[in-house]
Amino acid sequence: MLEVNMTGKAMITVDEENTAAVVGSGSLRVFATPSLAALIEKAACNCLCGQLEEGTTSVGTVLNIKHMAATPVGMKAEATVTLAEIDGRRLVFNVTVCDEKEKISEGVHERFIVYGEKFMNKVNSKLD
Repeated sequence: MLEVNMTGKAMITVDEENTAAVVGSGSLRVFATPSLAALIEKAACNCLCGQLEEGTTSVGTVLNIKHMAATPVGMKAEATVTLAEIDGRRLVFNVTVCDEKEKISEGVHERFIVYGEKFMNKVNSKLD
């Protein structure tokens, strides 16, 4: 059952594969903003794990974050999300991401609860 103030976490160790230089979001060997975004979405999914009705899942719809500090290869980063608002099928999370030294990101992430089969049928209809 979904409740405001539920939390979820996800952690990653920065490696070459999730640096800006490799993912194409820059030229430096630091934790890439797209990889940071994926970590935040994973934390939100972890928060929702086992909490949604059978046949439903969630999709990310809004991600408004500041990436305030760089994280080097070899250091861990952990995202923490807190469910701040439940508006029907719309879920709003407050987000904080810290590496082993400091806060590196903060912001808001929204997800929408969808019926998996119905959603995929609509998506796949684009192929017709």
